[in-house]
Amino acid sequence: METLIGLSPFILMFVLFYFLLIRPNQKRQKAVQNMQSNLQKGDKIVTIGGLHGIVDAIDEGKVVIKCGDGSRLTYDRAAIRDVVESVGGN
Repeated sequence: METLIGLSPFILMFVLFYFLLIRPNQKRQKAVQNMQSNLQKGDKIVTIGGLHGIVDAIDEGKVVIKCGDGSRLTYDRAAIRDVVESVGGN
């Protein structure tokens, strides 16, 4: 019984860390992976570097982005940070 009382602060601290740090981070990572896997041609996106453009072509691990001046740049799919406007209307 005494060891349980002695361990209770550690158990409580682990539970708090899980619900305040680990779980929200897992949800965020899952949402980002879902967004990156659902990219479609024509989506307006922003990369992790801040480049704004439109998805022109999608390969398994790469995305070709059409920029405002008409140039096309190839990025890894993981470099897409956000979809600003989706073709599907989401």
